[in-house]
Amino acid sequence: MTQDERRLWLINYLLNERDMHKSHELPHGRDEQRQLLRSLMNIRMPMPVSEEFILIQDQYLRERNIERGIAYADDLEPVSSDNSIYIRQGDITTLACDAVVNACNSRMLGCFQPMHSCIDNFIHTYAGVELRLKMNDIMKAQGYDEPTGHAKITPGYNLPAKYIIHTVGPVVYGRLTRENEKELASCYTSCLNIAAENGVGSIAFCCISTGVFMFPQDKAAEIAVATVKKWRDEHQDSCIKKIIFNVFKDSDLNIYKNILG
Repeated sequence: MTQDERRLWLINYLLNERDMHKSHELPHGRDEQRQLLRSLMNIRMPMPVSEEFILIQDQYLRERNIERGIAYADDLEPVSSDNSIYIRQGDITTLACDAVVNACNSRMLGCFQPMHSCIDNFIHTYAGVELRLKMNDIMKAQGYDEPTGHAKITPGYNLPAKYIIHTVGPVVYGRLTRENEKELASCYTSCLNIAAENGVGSIAFCCISTGVFMFPQDKAAEIAVATVKKWRDEHQDSCIKKIIFNVFKDSDLNIYKNILG
């Protein structure tokens, strides 16, 4: 199959699942088809899927991720003030490293809003439907929503990263509180702990809670850097040798550069 054939096959499968195939006219443009496929994957509930779907989806996503461009952690340069800390600007789903961090809500099933711009949506989109199925198994076995500041680890599936570490950041309602700050620090500590337990050598953090969770960007970066440095100093024999702050916005890039030099 070509990429175009895979994309149409996946779209038709997902439409048939929802009994929408006959009533839905497929767009002809490649970009419109990509948006439709992403939307259908975003809204798909964690239910069984055929082995053929997984095979074709994985082939499609792996090639799609190559098309989008893969960046390699080994090519990054550390900040001048610390040879184990790195800053990288770009889409975290295109970064090849041992683990990337996903900021998610307490259900931990991904973002169900079609085409939403949050990192949770992007990670589930480009990892594939296996990720939601895995998280559903984990959360069912746990029996309760994930507490703020905790973390879980899964395979990276079709992402360039080997693992995805999922953490629930604090939501800031109005004034920032000391409890919010403690919870955010706990996110970074929990992610590093579970990464070390799984032999992760390089980990890339997103800007946890600074999007729709409304944590102030500058304070979040201060907490992130301080917590990471404290953890590293207390775990000098850890397997984690490369800690990457992966930012997307120019404003976050400037904040981290000002803190780290």
